[in-house]
Amino acid sequence: VQLQASGGGLQQAGDSLRLSCAVSGGTFRGYAMGWFRQATGKERELVAAISWPGRSTRYADSVKGRATISRDNDKNTVFLQMNSLKPEDTAVYYCAASTSAIVTTTLNHYAYWGQGTLVTVSS
Repeated sequence: VQLQASGGGLQQAGDSLRLSCAVSGGTFRGYAMGWFRQATGKERELVAAISWPGRSTRYADSVKGRATISRDNDKNTVFLQMNSLKPEDTAVYYCAASTSAIVTTTLNHYAYWGQGTLVTVSS
């Protein structure tokens, strides 16, 4: 299973962006998906997660009300919409696939990882 994240870049505080993660080389069906991020010098942390087929979601407190995770199961793609960006959102963002359909916030429940896309938010 390969995951390809895209959509990062340089943003201004207050901007919005949408990250995409395309899944290929295996089945997308039945997998919960997650977005994580890792800032320089910090541990990787969950941003948002979504169950299969998408009825349940979870968000980090730091992004609640600003982020929306969604998935297009016909296109094997998961999205992360982030609004009202803040400089502290600056990080490499990773998408990941769990091997369970149940939404999970636990990093080691995710078996497959994308390469990451850098999001930089300037003040």
